[in-house]
Formats: sequence, C-alpha cells, structure tokens
Amino acid sequence: MTDPTDAVRNRVLSLPSGELPAYLYDLAALRAHAAAVRASLPERVELYYAAKANPEPEILAALSAYVDGYEVASGGELAHVAQAVPGRPLAFGGPGKTPAEIVAALELGVERFHVESEYELHMLAELARRVLPAGRVGVLPRFNLPVAAGSLAASSLAMGGRPSPFGLDPAQADTVMGLLTDDTYPQLELKGVHAHLASGLRAPEQFAVAESVVEWAVRLSERHGVRPAEVNVGGGMTVDYTAPDERFDWVAYGAGLARLLSRHPDLVVRVEPGRALTAYCGWYATEVLDVKPSHGEEFAVVRGGTHHLRTPATKGHDQPCTLLTVEDWPHPWVRPAARGELVTLTGQLCTPKDVLARNVPAAALRAGDRVAFGLAGAYAWNISHHDFLMHPRPGFHFIDAPGG
Repeated sequence: MTDPTDAVRNRVLSLPSGELPAYLYDLAALRAHAAAVRASLPERVELYYAAKANPEPEILAALSAYVDGYEVASGGELAHVAQAVPGRPLAFGGPGKTPAEIVAALELGVERFHVESEYELHMLAELARRVLPAGRVGVLPRFNLPVAAGSLAASSLAMGGRPSPFGLDPAQADTVMGLLTDDTYPQLELKGVHAHLASGLRAPEQFAVAESVVEWAVRLSERHGVRPAEVNVGGGMTVDYTAPDERFDWVAYGAGLARLLSRHPDLVVRVEPGRALTAYCGWYATEVLDVKPSHGEEFAVVRGGTHHLRTPATKGHDQPCTLLTVEDWPHPWVRPAARGELVTLTGQLCTPKDVLARNVPAAALRAGDRVAFGLAGAYAWNISHHDFLMHPRPGFHFIDAPGG
C-alpha cells in the first residue's frame, strides 16, 4: 500500500499550510520492512544498503540494525555515511573514482572497493601502497557480464549486459584476475566478484541474473586457482510505481539464493538494495493551491512540484498518491473545486513537464485539500533540481512513534 501510515497522515493534516510541502518518513515502518527483508535472506547473504537511494542520516541510522553495511558511490557519500553511521562496514563503488576519493576511503578504513576498470585497479594499488604500506585492501572487480538474451528485458534500467561505462569488459577478466592473484599487487586482496547489471527486476528475473553472476564468477576464479569468498550480485529489486501494491518477493528471492548457496558452501553472496528498502517509508505531502479547467480537462496546482520530487518526470510515470480532505477554508474568496472525476496534479514550475500524476480520481478536490505522494522514500529529494525557480525547500519529518 502507498497510503500514508496513521502516524504520517496525522502529521500531514496537523502541519500548518506554510510548512508544506514536506517529506515525511515513518521510521517504524522502515525498520519493520527492513527486518522482514533481512528475515527472508539466508544466513550467508549479506545485506548492504545502497546509500544513493536515500542518504538522510535518520534513514541510515534506522537501517543500521538490519544491514551488514553500506555501499557508497562518491567521496561525498563516503564522508556522509561514515559520519552518520560511524564504524559500520562500507563498500566503495561507482565509476570514475578520483585519487583523492580513494585516499579518503583508504584513510577511513573502507573494507571493499568495487573496481570498475583496469586503470582504477592500478591507481588503487599504488595509493594503497602509499597510504597503507603494511595493510591489504579488499577488492571486488566489477564486471559487465554477458547475460542470456532477454534476461534484462523487464528491467527499468540496465547497467550491464550491453555496452556501458559500468564495470570491466569480460574480455579483461583474466588480465585483471591475474593481477590480483600473481602477487603483482600484494597490497590488494581479491575478495571475489561484483556485478550489478540492472534495476527494476522482479524476484524470478533477479534470481536468474544472480545465479548467472555467481556461476560465472566461480568459473572465472577457478581458472586462476582460487575460489571466490564472496560475490556481490548488486541491487535493483523492483519498485513498481504503476502497480505500487505489488512488492518485490523477498521470500522467493531468498529461497532461490538458499538453493544457490547450497551448491557453494563456502561462498557469501552480497545484495545491495536501495530503493526497495526505503521507497515505501516516505511520502511527499503538499497542499492544493488551485483547481481549474483547461480544454476539457481539470488541473490541480499544488505547492512544490517535480523540483522536489523528480521521479515522475524522470521515469515518466504518475506518482501514487492519497488525497486528504481538509474542511477548513480560511480565506474570504471562493474556494475552487474540481467538477469532474479526474484531475491532473501539477506543481508550481513554469514548465509543462512539472506533472506529478495524471488523471487522478479526485471528484470534488478543492484548494486547501492535501495530497500525500507515496513511494517517496528513495530517489526523490536527493535527485531533484532543488533550486529551479527558487521556491522554498520542503520540510523533513522523521516520525518514530505511534500516532506521529
């Protein structure tokens, strides 16, 4: 469900008009969901949270008891997460790492580097030699693996299985594995293999990709006389904005991973979900400013817009939402109201692309009513173009008690 929890609903309705729009996160709901995900995964599956999905410190802290670590993808994320959840294991991924970022990661004691290119491997080795001359740094080369035809067809975003800037070409696999196993770089310790190929896959497709990654990694490692200690199969578990009640089947995915691990008793598999952990705990709440007809359709203009919640514009979907009626109307002028059954919800920006949801069933929607957009707990505020037109920024509320 994408309807706000009771605690969130109460807070949305209690906020003064001038404090909208606002993001509201139900931390109790987040912890319950994270606990259920953790319980669905077998013992030798490690759960890392991809901080890029939502790096709010309160979110990171709420997840701490349920995740084994955090994946960061920039020097900024690295410093932020290390401060928000000090002492927790970190994995540093992402293409285009700079020398300064790698040095910072080494000094912070990052436990895993997801190496994206042969050049990056050489750079990491030399910087590790300088920064940690007596230590060893854990490495998982990331590969852009070939996959079975059509296996990524259902994904909403493919990072692998085709030409892309992510990861190493499989043709470089033996060269890179050789560098990591022939003592060329004694300061680097090969931990295993990383491959994050797509986002937006349901459990059966996600498991099929994970299985192919593990089997490929095992074969590659055995050619070099080693066995991988771990294989990182990435994240990308689907969150379907068009069918928000259909959630990723963590139980089925965990059962598949258990079968896979039974064939590899010494292996650890790591998954790195982001959106699928936090999307359901967040809402973007706002107020209807105006309702008006236009060429046979009706539009409701709300405070804020896609400069706060970019996902509907970026992904071309209608953000799931819940309408909350407000009876009070404090103004002396007439209160506009929808006359038809369907209303398109738009923001305050001077662009026709500022659309949050089209053709929402909203009979009698009025100015002053409120709207809570669900699935706003990931890739929402942190990827939005905040300063366009210089509207006020939203408030943030982290709710952690019954009733709000």
